[in-house]
Order: sequence, then structure tokens, then C-alpha cells
Amino acid sequence: MTSTVHTPEATVCATGTRAVVDDLPWIEDGAKVAPKDARVLSRLFLDRLQVLEEGTHDHQYARNTLIEMNLSLVSFAARRFRNRGSGEMEDVIQVGTIGLIKAIDRFDLSREVEFSSFAIPYIVGEIKRFFRDTTWAVHVPRRLQELRVDLAKSRETLVTERGRAPTVRELAAHLNLTDDEIIEGLVAANGYVAGSIDTPGGDDETGSAPTYADTMGDVDPALDLFEDLHALGPLLQRLDDRERAIIEMRFGQEMTQAEIGRELNVSQMHISRLLTRTLTTLRTGLLDA
Repeated sequence: MTSTVHTPEATVCATGTRAVVDDLPWIEDGAKVAPKDARVLSRLFLDRLQVLEEGTHDHQYARNTLIEMNLSLVSFAARRFRNRGSGEMEDVIQVGTIGLIKAIDRFDLSREVEFSSFAIPYIVGEIKRFFRDTTWAVHVPRRLQELRVDLAKSRETLVTERGRAPTVRELAAHLNLTDDEIIEGLVAANGYVAGSIDTPGGDDETGSAPTYADTMGDVDPALDLFEDLHALGPLLQRLDDRERAIIEMRFGQEMTQAEIGRELNVSQMHISRLLTRTLTTLRTGLLDA
């Protein structure tokens, strides 16, 4: 597929002013330029781009045309990531185009390398960064993201060699890491993809199996009581023998204040005052804990 290329003499904008500098051809649609022609024209445009003043119409035209002519490089690089999910390909192309723009801005003709050879690593690097930073369901440190890739490669190699899944120790020896580092990487790898709790569990392909949500228990209301009792234990130990006895009879044996008074040979009113003072002490201790 080719695009119309006009000589400089024919380059006139709708306003009647010249669209580009004299030694650059006018290209209607850079994306339609054949790859072979794009390689030749890119060198011409890159050469002129280095001397054009940034922000001018000429600079903008040269830069935009270079981007359009080399979008095929982005499509080429993006193909290797097509299995990551078709719904993301549009994002991949956009991110890859950012890499292309960086390559255009940083290319130096004096290096005597093809622009395509220079641009592909920028494009691929930008796409890899996109997947590394945005596709994890749970954010984990970058070193663990990279370790996940190394673990996958090592696992594949060891499975081929041994005919079985490798152990943690074998992975550690293969990657020259400790067992703890391998375990940390394996645990972190679980954060790459998140599953819905509404997904049916087990191997039932009919979809009638209980979901993971069905197997999740509710919060036990007794947990709060357990925490309170756990915090109350040391406070009870600070009470004297009579105060602990009154608490035990009132709340352990569920005796009335009158019954406690008869047991201790004191009045009910005195037991009431003792209970109030003791409970206030315990309540204050719990709030300060």
C-alpha cells in the first residue's frame, strides 16, 4: 500500500501557506506508506528533524509523519503480546506508540543503524513496562514481578529435564536463590491474576458446584467477646480476693446482690457499691488497653 507523496513545490496548506520546508515531501497519510518506502523516507525526515526548531509547524509535520510511517513497527512488536488478551491490544498499541515516539526523539543518524533496529527495543520495552505495572491484580514489588518470570522459565526448563514439577529446593538451586526467596516469589505470583469469589469451585464443568463465596464463613460474633475476655484476664488478676469473689459470684454463678451479701455477711447496698467500683476499674482498664 502506498500513499500520495508530493514534491515540495506542490506543498500548500488550505490556508495558502507552505506546509513544510523545501526539502521534505508532503505525505498525505504516513500510515499508508509502504514499509520499503518508509525506511528511505524515515532517514530523510529524521535527518531534517534534528535541525528543525522544536514547536514549529515544520518540526511538528516531520515528527508526526515519522510516527505515522513507522506505526507498522508498533503493530509488529505488539504481535508477540497478542495472547495476553485481545481486549488489551488497543492499549498495547497505544503504549507501543509511546515507545516509538521516544525512539524518534532519541535517534541519532550518526550511529549508522537502521531506525527500525533502534526503535523496536524502545517499543517492546514500553509494552513490557505496561504489562508489568498494570496487569497484576495485586501490587507486588518489582523484584517479585521479575522473579515470577524467572520462576516460570526455570520451572519449564526443569520439567523438561526431569519429567516432573520441580521442588522449591531445585528451583532455588537453579536460580541460585534461597528456599525462602523462592517461596516468597511463588506466593507473590498468586497476585498476578485474581479470581471472582462467585466462580464455581472444584472440577464440576456444569457450573452447579458451590462457589468460593458459598464456602466462606461469616464473622463469628464470639470473636469480639474472646478479645474482650483476653484483655480482661490481666485486669482481673489485679483485683483483691474479695473483689474477684464478688465478680465470680455475680457473673459466674449468676447470684443476686442479696445472695452475695448473705454469703459474705454484708448488706446488699455494700455489695452494690463494691460491684460498681470494681466494674468501673475494669472498664477503665479495658479502654486504656
